[in-house]
Amino acid sequence: MKALLSVYDKTNVTELASKLCEAGFELISTGGTYESIKAAGYPVKQVADVTGSPEILGGRVKTLHPVIYGGILARRNKTEHLQELKSHDMDTIDVVVVNLYPFVETISKPDVTLDDALENIDIGGPTMIRAAAKNFPSVVVIVDPSDYGWVSEKILSQTVSNEDRKHLAFKAFQHVAVYDTAISGYLMDGDFPEETTFAYQKLYDLRYGENPHQKAAFYSDSSSSGIASASQLHGKELSYNNILDADAAWRAVTDLKKNAVAIIKHTNTCGLASHDGQLDAYNRAFEGDPVSAFGGIVAFNRQVTLEVARAMGKVFYEIVIAPDFQVEALALLKKKRDLRILAVSEDSNNGGHNNALETRQVSGGMLIQTQDILEENPTSWRVVTKRKPNNKELEDMAFAWKAVKHVKSNAIVLVKDEMLLGMGAGQPNRINSVHLAIKAAGDASKDSILASDAFFPFADGVEAGAEGGIAGVVQPGGSIRDDEVIAAADRLGLFMVFTGVRHFRH
Repeated sequence: MKALLSVYDKTNVTELASKLCEAGFELISTGGTYESIKAAGYPVKQVADVTGSPEILGGRVKTLHPVIYGGILARRNKTEHLQELKSHDMDTIDVVVVNLYPFVETISKPDVTLDDALENIDIGGPTMIRAAAKNFPSVVVIVDPSDYGWVSEKILSQTVSNEDRKHLAFKAFQHVAVYDTAISGYLMDGDFPEETTFAYQKLYDLRYGENPHQKAAFYSDSSSSGIASASQLHGKELSYNNILDADAAWRAVTDLKKNAVAIIKHTNTCGLASHDGQLDAYNRAFEGDPVSAFGGIVAFNRQVTLEVARAMGKVFYEIVIAPDFQVEALALLKKKRDLRILAVSEDSNNGGHNNALETRQVSGGMLIQTQDILEENPTSWRVVTKRKPNNKELEDMAFAWKAVKHVKSNAIVLVKDEMLLGMGAGQPNRINSVHLAIKAAGDASKDSILASDAFFPFADGVEAGAEGGIAGVVQPGGSIRDDEVIAAADRLGLFMVFTGVRHFRH
């Protein structure tokens, strides 16, 4: 019996070699794997000694040989296959242990060149994996070092079942698929190719999905960004809904450059504020909707201070998210047994966003789009009314425009002094969202800025806002009734600015 071992990740490979030797396998290996096994004192042959052919092209060609692939691919239940091997003086290879060059790690380096990337595209490894997985009824294929222990024990006890072999073959094909996806993604020269795949690694299973009868797990892409990169410092395990809300909170707060705090409920921003002082920012975000804040997720784009941790002690939150926590602040927050505390490095996602495509599954297919990331300059916005906003109102309009982007359509927000006062979200018509935002803001709506994620199709939304005492409106514009809407704003003494950009969030 022969086992072929050729791994880039050499974790526990010598321990596996020991078990295989104990089980009576003759070991064949390549390069660094050969050196590791030999140094550990186990008998091993180089592939070149088995094939009779030297490694060539600097190691680019070493396992690509009929002796190797004949030994892997021969079907043990086919007499003619075995006779053919015998006639060519070849032996079967019954165990194949391979993992691949670190392509993803290589292309993640900031100074990587195309030559570096191409040199780290493994050829022989995927070919051996696919050959062994294709012939899994006869060949045990192992690509994951975490499987070495249980597989070697079953090999020793001769209890490797067909289901075990099939499971390992599945992992093998998936391993190669993820690898190839990373390579094609690196070489992709457009956002939307004719064929595409996505590669994700499972972080962990979840207790259930949106509802207890649904199964769920959390997967990460290779970007090491956003909520998927978060370190959980304390608290209960995260749920499916927790992760969705945490992502919404982190996106909202990191979309603001200034010191800011966001409070999220059911993926909508119910509290949002910017202020030079973190405690002031937190208090203002909380005061925007203290009722909805209960049981919500609070996110910070700066290190959380002890005084803010004390202020949060009065409120029940599910999750607190920040780039970092003062030592004393973290110790205080940890006194809440169930509070989930997440640390997300600002460096991990370039301020909360990356250039990855967004995907959403639908029946029988998937929608793919670029992210809603756009550098907008408020000075380029067009004032369309007789009344003009002053500088302070322009600052609030810029903040409101960021805030409305993180609320579900039809989205309306009211803002004053860089603080979210009220919002309306997810309504089938825009006028309902205006009414909800004004009701939530109450008396605070007076002299506020109203932001709408899309244009007003009729003047009634602006009229409803005026009844709530708003000072002005920021919206994309573009309706066939823009003139009517502008005329209503002039009649009501409001200012209105068109951004020319829409921010729907379904």
